[in-house]
Formats: sequence, structure tokens, C-alpha cells
Amino acid sequence: SAVIKMGWLDKNPPQGALYYQRRWVKLDVDYLRYFDNDKEVYSKGIISTAFITNVTSVGELKFEVVTNNRTFIFRSESEADRNNWVTVLQDCTRGRHRRSTMSPGSPLTPDYQGYLELRGLRSKLYTVVALDKVFLYKNMDDYRLGVGITSIEMNVGNVKDTDRRSFDLTTPYRIFSFIAESEQLKDQWVDAMRNAIGEALSNSEVAEKIWAEPSNSSCADCGASKPEWAAINLCVVVCKRCAGEHRGLGPSISKVRSLKMDRKVWTEELIQALCINVQCSDVLETLSLIFCGADVNCSTGMASCPSPLSLANAHSQPLQAELISHNLNTEVGEAMDPVSYQPPPCVSHNGFLFKTASMARAVTERKAKEEFSRRWCTLNDGTFSYYESDRNANPNGSLKSSEIVCLAVDSPEKHGYDCTFELYSESERLYLFGTDDPDSHKQWVKSIAKNFIPASAEPLLRLNFERIGRLKCKDGLNLQTSKVGWFALVGSTLHAYVENSKGEEIHLRKLNELSIQQDNEVLVLVERGRTLYIEGERKLDFSGWCGAIQAAAGSGGDTLSQQQLTETDIPVIVHSCISYITQCGLTSEGIYRKSGVNSRVAALCERFRRDARSLCLKEGEHQVDDVSNTLKRFFRELEEGLFTSEDASNWLSATAIQDESAKISQYQLLLNRLPRVNKATLQALINHLYCVQRFSELNQMNLHNLAIVFGPTLFQTDGKDYTAGRAIEDLIQHYTLIFEVDEQQLKKQLEEIKVIIKVREKLNTNTEPGGHFICTVYLEEKKGKAEQHVKIPGSMTAAELTCEVLDRRNIPVEANEYWSCWEVSDKEEMERLLHYQERVLPILHSFGTDSHLLIKKHLAIQAMVLFLASKVDASKHGMMKFREERSLLGLGLPSGSFHDRYFILNSTSLRMYKEVRSNRPERDWPVKNLKVYLGIKKRLRPPTCWGLTVVDESKKQEKPERYLCCDTQSEMREWYATFLSIQNDGDVWPVNGLQQTRVSRVLPDTHHGNVSLIPLRGSENEMRNSVAAFSQDPLAVSQSTNHWD
Repeated sequence: SAVIKMGWLDKNPPQGALYYQRRWVKLDVDYLRYFDNDKEVYSKGIISTAFITNVTSVGELKFEVVTNNRTFIFRSESEADRNNWVTVLQDCTRGRHRRSTMSPGSPLTPDYQGYLELRGLRSKLYTVVALDKVFLYKNMDDYRLGVGITSIEMNVGNVKDTDRRSFDLTTPYRIFSFIAESEQLKDQWVDAMRNAIGEALSNSEVAEKIWAEPSNSSCADCGASKPEWAAINLCVVVCKRCAGEHRGLGPSISKVRSLKMDRKVWTEELIQALCINVQCSDVLETLSLIFCGADVNCSTGMASCPSPLSLANAHSQPLQAELISHNLNTEVGEAMDPVSYQPPPCVSHNGFLFKTASMARAVTERKAKEEFSRRWCTLNDGTFSYYESDRNANPNGSLKSSEIVCLAVDSPEKHGYDCTFELYSESERLYLFGTDDPDSHKQWVKSIAKNFIPASAEPLLRLNFERIGRLKCKDGLNLQTSKVGWFALVGSTLHAYVENSKGEEIHLRKLNELSIQQDNEVLVLVERGRTLYIEGERKLDFSGWCGAIQAAAGSGGDTLSQQQLTETDIPVIVHSCISYITQCGLTSEGIYRKSGVNSRVAALCERFRRDARSLCLKEGEHQVDDVSNTLKRFFRELEEGLFTSEDASNWLSATAIQDESAKISQYQLLLNRLPRVNKATLQALINHLYCVQRFSELNQMNLHNLAIVFGPTLFQTDGKDYTAGRAIEDLIQHYTLIFEVDEQQLKKQLEEIKVIIKVREKLNTNTEPGGHFICTVYLEEKKGKAEQHVKIPGSMTAAELTCEVLDRRNIPVEANEYWSCWEVSDKEEMERLLHYQERVLPILHSFGTDSHLLIKKHLAIQAMVLFLASKVDASKHGMMKFREERSLLGLGLPSGSFHDRYFILNSTSLRMYKEVRSNRPERDWPVKNLKVYLGIKKRLRPPTCWGLTVVDESKKQEKPERYLCCDTQSEMREWYATFLSIQNDGDVWPVNGLQQTRVSRVLPDTHHGNVSLIPLRGSENEMRNSVAAFSQDPLAVSQSTNHWD
């Protein structure tokens, strides 16, 4: 209900003590609620206005709210405010029917009620589920007298089983963990609360419109009144029980949707089609043709309108077009190939399995053996049934083969039983079965699959699949209609049999792109020259498919063949590193010889290991030496090695062959024996090293230097002799002969690299010789006397820059002082705190002419750090005023004004709702993509001066700005602090203060493994002598070797 009045009041506690407690109080038509503070969503107490008998002023600034058995005393801050509260309360309760106790006929007639234990409280609470809310009371007497603790709106709730007697009611603001008195009562509570969620999410507007037509007021099948479901392609309404029968026919026969909950599907045309089909002859004729088996996918023979759907649209027949569109994928006897839809053969099987309760959500936690119950299971005549025991005649439940849409085989020991599998049904339920017998498990999986997979997709049954089932898909050649397909996931390969086409294989680790779009309803797989859109008819099994396909598309292990691959069978990590170094590092002196920063190299390796396809190496953000060392570490840690453990010794032995021609032939022989991925990877790497040494006059890495570095790395040896290096030297030197390279193609590649180098030389004219960027930094204010010119190396962090500027001015940093570096934009009138570990150079490269860096001591940081220290979790919610630079598609918001919106900020996203009670967010932005600034341009006329400017960095071309206005400065700081905390995983400020972040720029270690790197300059004989001497006396060589200047 809408809030009539709210504000701060002092409340006398129920014990009648002399002191008062400050409370935030809200009044609506039904309840007077009081809270700990104005940020809380759930109240400390509620008083039903129907039970308030009197409201009067008492004493100085006080007033009483009287019910039948209790008197609540509140104190206001002023007499005018007190009088206003009394007047509003009297108006709200005047004329209402007074009640002394809650009666069955009251508006709060419960759907379910009883005692539940709330974790954290010693006593039980009397809990009432009524319509779309859950109410909590101290006891039954308080419920009868209308005095409670709080109410929970179920439109934002979700109920989840957690134990045999316990369950969680989860909202965006709090998790209520309840414990029932028995397992049976728990199930009843869960059903009641889920019904309340359904009631909260339902919308009766569509149902009322459809029921207004008399023929729609009863079920088309059984005659039950007020049917709440419809078969939208058949234009009939059905009751809940008959809707289940329709679902059993499958969506290719009857597409069942809820009149109250499936809001998206109910277009005005579909509502009209349901309401007037018995009165409108042309709509009735279209429906009759469809029922008689007319093919809505047939060709009309007209180029301008090739299909019946386009013909209806062209002739302005929206109702007919709506009917045709909902029947595009339905089965038609004459139009379908009977072989493609041949029913699967009946397979019989029976035995004992262990089963959990069916679920409406994916299984995310390990199920212990105690959560399974032993059941006798049978598979006969296309029906899978489970019984209490093998002596029972009536099953506890059953699934027809036509209802099964997916079968997932779990990894061993995922749950309490060693072997488990999951069945997904048309009705969005998940059934989990398990056994400790691998043979029995395998037999059940094969038998069930044979029962629901059609004969047209029978080859899928011969695969050792992890997941198999039905999905809909589109490809780039036909995006208008979806086709039904049968899919099986085997390792990193997705096998598909789409209707009227042959089977195909999709190698998931070779995809160019893999993403989920359109509110998690479409999985997009991009291959070379083709895009496949996989759609989910049901959210439950589709979310499982998405997770399984994404996991299969990632790196699966430490061997080459288990990596994410390019189209040419090269690991993405190798391709990315080589491409980056070719673009940014070929002129870097000592490339592959200099060490990177170990922590950054380890982080890069981990990110590539998680999902190499999603990582884009960028100049400024990633350092050349870090990338080169990432590539070397990948090959050194590669399981079985690049040359394979079986053949590595043969490669090393080939170096002893004296005859060059014979040696090259041996290398070619060994090359052809390598696995496909190893061969492609070796050629790509040697091609890259060949190009590196061709520009050795710039990078000082000639053939021999590269061989010294990569020999021990690729052969995974200790480097105590030069055999491994000699093999790599041979491969680079004879690259064109061993790999049979096209000389013209190689020449073209080298020319392209020369162009890249020339372009980079022009771009780097404003940098120092060492690659450092000269930048003007201001101290405390932008004035000439406050500016400092600082060399910014690529690895310099904001904390290091801050310390360097302060050191130049001899300004000591105390432990409790918050000196920091800020990015300031004069034009946009905003500023952003740089995280103390954020690298400065990428910021400088993205600067406009109106931006600068400012070092200043900011008191707000201390307030933000203290605020974050007091928070239990990293989330925040509340009202703010919102505006976007451009108009918002679909929201109807003009770009010229601010609008009140409710925001929820959590660890993954910033969500915007139209109001607090809204169920679906209007917008949802991933937090990691947002860059948040303090301040808003004055020309936008913000309603307050405390605002944030939010820039979406994920948009490559345009970066739209959003503006958020807060009511107070402290509120703005809290929002900003929460953003910083989430984006930096809670690490907002160094624990031991700014001084601890100083780093001494130690020169990199010039050792590689156990080999001391020889000087870059010098003749080849001198280098060879150095390596030979090292095996005799490592210490002598290390003493004579110069480190980097």
C-alpha cells in the first residue's frame, strides 16, 4: 500500500521504561509500522489500523495509539508534527470496522498459519501466509489482536529447501531461515509460500479480459470455472489440471501459458484472438484451417509475401498473423517427414534407485546420502515410474517419455551416491536419482535416453554423453523460425540433430564467441562463417545446458588438446600472447629474456586458464614482459610438453646429426608424428620466434639468445647443456624448410611487421626512451606552482605516484592521513578516486585534454573506510534520482529530467527498479563494467548537489553516462564506498596505510631457471663460450655477467 505518512518518532518500549527509543515510522492504510532506521526494509513491529480504537495527544509532544489490549506511546520532535500524526492516524482509522480479534472473514484470512522457528531466535514465531505476504507474530494471541513484528512481500521472495525440516525464504534484503516441526509440515510451508509468490507475481488483468467472453469462463476440456491457463496456439482456455495434460502432449501440439503469470506472451492481438474467435468468421476460418492440418510454413508462391505469416501482415490481419506465428512449429501430419518423428522404441527396465524430492531449481549443493530415499523404479511402455517399494501397486510418481526434455549425467561422487543422474520434465521439475552401482547407473541412463530420444537422433545414443535432450535453435540462414533439435554434450563437443537435417558436431573450444543474451533466454555460439542461436523452452533445463556448454567450452586441463583452440588448432593463450607481442613488443629490448612481475604473470596465467577466449590483452593494461613470461610459463608447465614425453628425446637426438639435409628430414619426420594441436602450435611459435630474431637489431634477441631462453622452456629441462637450445636454434634457422613455408607469404608477414613498427615509432614520439610517459600531476589544486612533471612507467600504481609526488615536496604521510590520487575532469565536473593498486598509464592514455591527475588528502575516504568496516555484507539498496544522457529505450523516460528509481547494488550488478515493490528490474548493469565518478554537470540541473556519474566501460564506441542523485552527502559517500568495495573485492585502502605500498624498483633478475642469461651484446662465439663456461663454473659466469642498466 502507498505510504500515507512517515518520519522519525521516539517510541516508549513495551516494558514501560522511562527512556524512549528512536524509530522510523511509516503509516499506510492497513498498518502502522516502526523500524530501527530509515534504511531498513523489515519492521520491528506492525500495528493493524483495523485494531486501533483510539489516537489521542497526551503530555508534551506525545500521543497514544490504543488497541484492545495495548497502548503504544510515541513522542514527536515538535507539537505541529505530533498534531499532524494524530490527525492523519485518526483519519486513517475513522469509519473503519473495528475488530477485537482476527476473524475468518477478515482481509487477512490466512492461506496457511502456524509456528515456525527462525534461526537466531530461541523462541518460535507465529507465521501467517496470506495472499501475497508472509506475516511474523510473537505468538497466536498477538496475531488475533493485530500486533505483529513484520510482513514480507513475496513478489521479491524465493523459497529454497535446505534440510529435512528447514528452508530459506530469500529476499534481496535478508534471508529468513525457518525450521518446521516436521518434514511433512516443512513441505506444506514451502508449498504455501511458493503459492504466495505465484499470487504476488500474478496479474489478473489479462484473465479478467479473457473471462469477460462467456465462452472463456469455463475450461474447454472439463468445464471447470475460471480457467487460469490457455493453449495459445489452439485459442482455448483450460484449467490447471487440464493444462498438465496439454503439457504432456508437448509444445509442438499445445503451447500452454498462464493467464496470470506469463505476461510477456499476452499481446493485445492474442487476447483479442481468444476473445472473438467464436464471433469473427475470418479468424475462425484461419483457426479451422490450422486444426485441419494446414501447413502454416508452406510457400505462397509470391515473392513479396513468401509465407502465410508475411501474407497476413501485408494485408493488415494482425489476429490471423498472431495465430499463425504461434503455430509455426506445431506438428502437421502431412507436412512433416514421418521418419523424422518416428517414436522411439519402447525399452523396459526396473530396479532400485535412490531418489531425492523433486525440485524446481537446479541442484547447486551436494546432496548427502541421507537426503535420498530408496525407491523401486520401472520403465515400461514409455513411462518411468517410482514406487515406495517393489510391493506397492500404485506409484509415488511417474514421468512419460514425452514429458522428459533432458537427461544429465553427473560427474562421479558429485553427490552422496557415487553415480547420479538428473531428469528434467516439461513441467519445470528436476528429479535426481542415484546408485552406487556403475553398471546399473549406465543401464538406467541408456534405457531412459532410448525412451525419449526419437529415431531421427538415434546416433546420439551411441555416445558417452554427459547431457542429452531437446532444444530449439536458429541459424544465420533462417532467423524467423526456430527448429527443434536433439543435442548431446560429449566432452568439449556438442552433437546436434536438427529436424530435417543431418547430424553435426560443434567443437566448443574452437568457438569464436560464446555468450548468453536476451535475459538468459538465448545461447549464442559463433563459429567461423556461422552463428547458432540455441533457445530454451524451459528455464530450468536451459540454465543447465548453458552452464554445461560454457564449462565444456573452457580449458579442460593442462595438455595442449584440452585448451581453448583457434580455428587453426592453436591454443588461444598462445595465439593471444604471440599477437600481443607482435603488435607491442617486437622492439622491446630483451623480449622473452627479461622477467615480468611474478604476481601479474600468475594472475594472467590463471585468467587464461579460466577462460582464454574472454581475455583481451591491451597495451598499457598488460606489460610486454608479463605477457612474454606468461607464454613461457604456459609451455614450461604444459603437461606432456610441446614435443610430447614420448618423442622429446628423439628431437634432442636429432641435433647430433651432422648432415644438414638429413637433420632437416629427421625434424620433418618428427614433426609429422606430433599430434595435430602440437604440430600447429609448434609451427605458430617457431614462426613467431623467426620473426623476433629478424628484428634482433631492435630487440637484441638474435637466433642464439632465443634458443637459450626457449630450449629449456619447451623441452622442460634444467638447461645445464645446450642440446635443447640447439634443437630450437635448428628449428628457427631452418624454419622455411622444416615447415615447408611459402616464401612469399612469409615476406608479406615481415612487411606487415615493419609497418607496425613504423606506426608505433610515430605514436611513441611523446614518450621517454625507456617507454615512460611524461605527465603533469597537480598537488591539492590545479595551479602552476602545484604542478609536478613525473615519468610514469607502465607498472606505476596510483599509490606509488602519490608517494613520489609527496616525497618530492617533502610531505610526510601520517598513519591516519588519506592522501590519494584522483582523476579529475573539468569539463564533466566530476572526479574519481584511483584505487591504490590501479596502474596510472592506462588512465593517461584514455585522458581527454580537459582531464588531469590530482594528489590530495581527502577526508571523505576516512568516512568511507569506516562505513565499509561497519557493514556486514557488500550490498546496498535505496531510492535515488536517475537520469541518462540519452533517452531510455522502452522506459519512456525523457533525457531532460531526473526520475525517482529504486536501486539494488550487490556483488555482481546494479539493478534499477521503477519502485520498491517492482519485481523485475528496468535495467541491470554488471558492476565490473561501471566506472563511477563523484559529481554531476551543473548544466543538467541535478535536484541535489550530491550525485554520482556512472560510465559504462563495456560500450566500445559510445560510453553512455548515467546520473544518480542522492538526498544527502553521507548517502552519496555510502553508495560510492559500496561501489569501490565491490569493484575491488573489499580491498579499498591498504591495511597498513599508504606508506606500505611504496615499492623499490629492483632491477629484474637475469636468471632463467638454472641458467644465468648471457649478455645481449657480443659475438656469437663469445655467447657460446659463456654458456659452455657456465656448465664448468656457474659462479664465475654470474660474476662476470652485467645486469640491466
